[in-house]
Amino acid sequence: MSAPRMPDWDQLAVGRPVMVATMGRYLEQVACTLRPGSVGGADLALRCFAAFLAEAHPEVRTVAAVGREHIENFKPWLKNRPGRTSGRVTVNTIAHRLGTLRMFFIRIEEWGWADAPDRVPIITGDLPRQDKALPKALDDADAAKFLRAARTEHRLLIQVVSEVLLRTGLRVGELIALRADAVVLIGDGHWLHVPVGKLHDDRYLPLHPQLVTLIGEYRAAHVDPANPLLLPRENGTPLDRHTITRMLNRAAKAAGIGHVHPHQMRHTLATQAINRGMSLEAIAAMLGHHSMDMTLRYAKIANRTVAEQYFAVTEKIEALYATNTPLPADTLGPTLTRLRREHHRMRGNGYCARPQHLDCAFESVCETCTFFQTSIEFRPTLQHQHDDAAAKARTTVSSSSEGSLPTSTRTRHDPPRTTPHQRR
Repeated sequence: MSAPRMPDWDQLAVGRPVMVATMGRYLEQVACTLRPGSVGGADLALRCFAAFLAEAHPEVRTVAAVGREHIENFKPWLKNRPGRTSGRVTVNTIAHRLGTLRMFFIRIEEWGWADAPDRVPIITGDLPRQDKALPKALDDADAAKFLRAARTEHRLLIQVVSEVLLRTGLRVGELIALRADAVVLIGDGHWLHVPVGKLHDDRYLPLHPQLVTLIGEYRAAHVDPANPLLLPRENGTPLDRHTITRMLNRAAKAAGIGHVHPHQMRHTLATQAINRGMSLEAIAAMLGHHSMDMTLRYAKIANRTVAEQYFAVTEKIEALYATNTPLPADTLGPTLTRLRREHHRMRGNGYCARPQHLDCAFESVCETCTFFQTSIEFRPTLQHQHDDAAAKARTTVSSSSEGSLPTSTRTRHDPPRTTPHQRR
C-alpha cells in the first residue's frame, strides 16, 4: 500500500491562507542558511502537518491556534501512515518530521512572529528514540570479490567509479562534483582535491598510483579536455547517484554478493582502515568528519582492544567451563573405583558427603561444612579433639567441636553448650 499523495501548498492555502503564508515565509528564511536538501525536508514536514490539520482539525486555520492536543493527535496519525517502501513510516522518518516541526515552532517564537503559539507545543520527549545501527560494510572477502568483478567490466567507467569509491571513501555527491583538475601532484605523490561539499569544507586525499593511472586512461579515452568534471559520463554529462548505484550493483551481481549502495564503499574503506591500525584521527580526516562521533562508530565494528583482551582471557574462561571426562570403570581398577564411589570416607572424624562435581569451599574446616557428616563410630576422635581444644582454652574451636559431637556421645555430666548466637 503506497502513501496517499501529500497536498501541495496551493491546495492547503484554500482553507488556511494565514498558516500557509507563515510556513512559506519560514521556508524562505531557512533557505538562506540551509542546503536545498534540508529545505526540502522542512517543506515536506510542514506540508505533512498542515495536511493533518486540514483532515483532522479543520477548525485550526493559523499556526498560532496550534496547541498541545493537536501535536498529541498528530503523532499517532503520522505513525500509522504508509511508508514508501514499507507498511508504515520508519522511526527515523517520524523523528525527522517531529524534530523539524519542533524547530519551526522554536524559531518563529524566537523571531517574535505574530502567528506563533503562546508556547512551543512539541517537547523533546515527543521525538522517538532512533536506532543507531552500525555502518554496513563489506567484509574483506566480499570487498575483494567486488573489486575483482568490477575490474572485469568492459565499461571502463564502472571500473573507475568502483575503484575510486572503494579506495577513497568519497560520498557519492563528492564523486559527482569532482573538478577536472582535482588530481594534483604534491611532492612525490598524487592527491585528490575534494571540493566543498556536505560539510562546507574541502580536503585532500592521497591517491593510489594504480588509481591515478585508471583515471588517466578513462579521461584520455572518453573525456573532452574542456569538460569541467573529472569523471563525467562518456557523453560528457554528469553522473547521478542512481546511475552510480546501478553501476556498483552490476559489479556486485557479477561478484555474487547481493545488493550494495555507494555509501557502503565508504563504510568498507573505514572498516578496513581501522582494522589494520589506522588512527581514528586519520580516518576522520580522510572521510571528512567534523566530529569524532561518527568515526567512533567504525571503531565499534571491530574494536581491536576488546578483541585482544578477550582472547587474552579465553583460556581462563575455557578452563572455567571445561569438565573432566570420567575414565571408564575398568580403566580405574577395582580399588580406585571403590574409592571413587565411597569418596566421602576420607575424613578422620566423619564423612564428606559433597557431590563430586562441586568444589570444596571450606578446605580444612570440614566441621562447619553442610556436607560434613559424623556418627558414633568417630566418637574417640571427636572427643580427643574436644579435650585438646578445652585444654588449650580455645573456646571457639571447642564450641565448634562440641556442636559436631553426636548427642549419644556426650556424657551425663556434659550438658550441651549453646553458641553465643543461641544465647542471644
